[in-house]
Amino acid sequence: MNFHLNNLPERTQKPRVYGYTMVMDKGMGLEGTRDFLSVAAPYVDIVKLGFGTAFVTNHLREKIEIYREYGIPVYFGGTLFEAFLVRNQFDDYVDMVKEYGLNHVEVSDGSIVIPHVEKCGYIEKLSKIVTVLSEVGSKDAAHIMPPYKWIELMKAELEAGSTYVIAEAREAGNVGIYRGSGEVREGLVQEILTRIPYEQIIWEAPQKAQQVYFLELLGANVNLGNLAPAEIIPLEAMRIGLRGDTFDLFLNKKQKVKSNHL
Repeated sequence: MNFHLNNLPERTQKPRVYGYTMVMDKGMGLEGTRDFLSVAAPYVDIVKLGFGTAFVTNHLREKIEIYREYGIPVYFGGTLFEAFLVRNQFDDYVDMVKEYGLNHVEVSDGSIVIPHVEKCGYIEKLSKIVTVLSEVGSKDAAHIMPPYKWIELMKAELEAGSTYVIAEAREAGNVGIYRGSGEVREGLVQEILTRIPYEQIIWEAPQKAQQVYFLELLGANVNLGNLAPAEIIPLEAMRIGLRGDTFDLFLNKKQKVKSNHL
């Protein structure tokens, strides 16, 4: 940090096990990527090249290499995994992951229907060669799952080999764990936390109000995802109480930690 302030919450340090910030890169250019990382790299834990953008991004290898120079892993969005799968190209997907030297993948079923036993099978296979993040929840706003189902799916995917489960929200933050208005489905979130360790959940939270909710609920080291590059510095300031929304959250208080291990 650039100077000293008392009464700031202690942040986990990179390489973090939890306290993750996952960035969604939807198509930054090479110079934009370098500029972004020159100021934000210490606060970025992993980058997702959103949905299927990796397929149409020019200079893809060079871009991945820029992130690699900063020690930041990159993975391709789960929609791309689904695009390979629906075309019966799972082996091609594995070859592509190896070709680009990726160490992380996302397994999701937000756009297509995959029997859950089959999805867990893909997680198990991939977890033998890379770190797997698996996404739970549908991109279809009309598909509402009860809390017990979220817990059942998350637990099974962690047992199959996922390192983290991602709670679906899309890049807009208006499905899955949120209502169409962007409001958090609080009962759902709190029920999930009774059975799934918060350290293993990445909550997609692209909207500021959503980020504030999780910081108030779980503290500075909650895992948050689907953050726009321009929001990383503001988020880190908010994590440690240096933005109006969380200014009083940690003053003269011990950092809030809620661990709900199975």
